[in-house]
This record gives sequence, structure tokens and C-alpha cells, in this order.
Amino acid sequence: MTELRRRMIEDMELRGFTPKTQEAYIGAVKGLALFHRQSPDQLSDEQIREYFLDLINVRRAAKSTVTIHLCGIKFFFEKTLGRSLPVLDLVKPRKRVKRPVILTIAEIKNLLTLVRHPVCRMALTVIYSCGLRVSEGVSLKVADIDGQRMLARIQNGKGGKDRYVPLPERTRELLRGYYATYRPKIWLFPAKSGDGPYCVTNVQKAFRSVVRQSGIGKPASVHTLRHSYATHLIESGVHLRTVQEILGHKSSQTTAAYTHLTRKMMDSLATTVNTLMSEL
Repeated sequence: MTELRRRMIEDMELRGFTPKTQEAYIGAVKGLALFHRQSPDQLSDEQIREYFLDLINVRRAAKSTVTIHLCGIKFFFEKTLGRSLPVLDLVKPRKRVKRPVILTIAEIKNLLTLVRHPVCRMALTVIYSCGLRVSEGVSLKVADIDGQRMLARIQNGKGGKDRYVPLPERTRELLRGYYATYRPKIWLFPAKSGDGPYCVTNVQKAFRSVVRQSGIGKPASVHTLRHSYATHLIESGVHLRTVQEILGHKSSQTTAAYTHLTRKMMDSLATTVNTLMSEL
């Protein structure tokens, strides 16, 4: 490990960044260095400008990718090197309005049935029925499930926040059967070694596999289960603020995006449009 990298990692640890954020920021600086084949602390403002122009115009990177690179490189220069870079203030990723894929309850039931590994299937069931991020789902501990209060405790979610989410009765029943069979001790979904939680990558691979197998024709991922959960709640009349709390969204605008995806709203819109245009 180079001295620069060690210093940057220490600076990020002081700021309380998660390991995932640290990895992303280090990757951003590494990408910059590889692009110019030069140590990043030796690069000029013009070289950094060239890098972002290539990232945006040539590689046409997604907004999220550009943002991560911008934040990581900005942190490295401003915090680790103590060097101000005015050119970074010019970088503004293109905004793109992208609506997430939504699965119906029938499609989700079919996909879960196709998952062969019982631990993975139970994890995916909890992820959907509690509206969790995949990392939150696999990180659940046995002690996080409160069957009496019908709640699941999510520890250290996005932004380092804890929250409680409703535990459906059906999910509790399935968990009881799962527990009786596998007797997990600490982690609700333990890895094969038993030393930690089930691997996020394995859950993602298993889900992608059953999506292909099902032939539903939608580019669904594990995170699609969370999107679908939120949409299904709103369709059923759950208040937007409540859904925001359950999902752990910092901004209500993030949750509000799901109101554009509900079937009831689309059906209502279709009825209105058909009525207005019936005399054409």
C-alpha cells in the first residue's frame, strides 16, 4: 500500500466513512491515476479536467458513476492533499430521470419459488416483505427479529441509521419454520462457514438466475424487490410519509418517485384520458 493510499484511508476513517464508501473513493482516485498513468498527486488541473471530459463525453458514464468519481477525487485532493481544485466545481453529472422496474406480487411469488437454496430463498423473502436493501437483509441477526411486536430491527442502515420495519405474519411463520430447520445462532442468514452473514453477491447471483429462468422479460435485480414493496404499499393506500420511514429514506422526494409507478394511478389516468378523448 502506498503512503498516499494509506493517508487517504485514514482520512476517510476519521470522517466515519463506511468501508463501501472508502472502496468507492479509492477506486475513483485509482481510475484517475490509471487514465494518465501517473501518480494522482502529480496531476495538473488540466489533466483532471481531461479525465472528467472523457468520463462524461467518451465513456458516457452514468450520473451515479460520475458523482462517485467526483466525490472521491475531490476528497483526495481537498482533504488528503489539502489542495483546492476549482475545476471540480464545474463537474456536474447529467440528470437522468430513470424509473425503477416494478414486479407484481404474482411475479415475485414465482421468482421466490424458483430459488432453490433455502437460506437464499428465505433471505430474499425477508428482503421483499420488509422492503430492505440487500445488505440490510443479509446482515440481519436472530436477535433483530421481534416476533411478539411483529417488527424487524435494521441496524446501521444507509447513513448509519437504525430503524424498525413491520414484520408480516406470513414472513414470521416462514421464519419460524426456517429457524426450526437451520437453527441459526447469531446471523439470521449465516454464511456456510458460520463466521459471518450470507454473501450479498450470492444472493444477487441467485436472483439474476431465477429472473432469467422465469422469462418475465424485466431487467429485475434484488433491489427491484424493494422498489416493488414500496409501490405495493402506496397502491394499498399507505401514507407516503410512513413508507419513507419504513424504507429509511432521508428525503421524501426519493419516496415520492414511487407514486408515479402505482398501477392504480396509471389505471386512473387511463380512465381519465379515455373519457377526455372519447369524442375525437
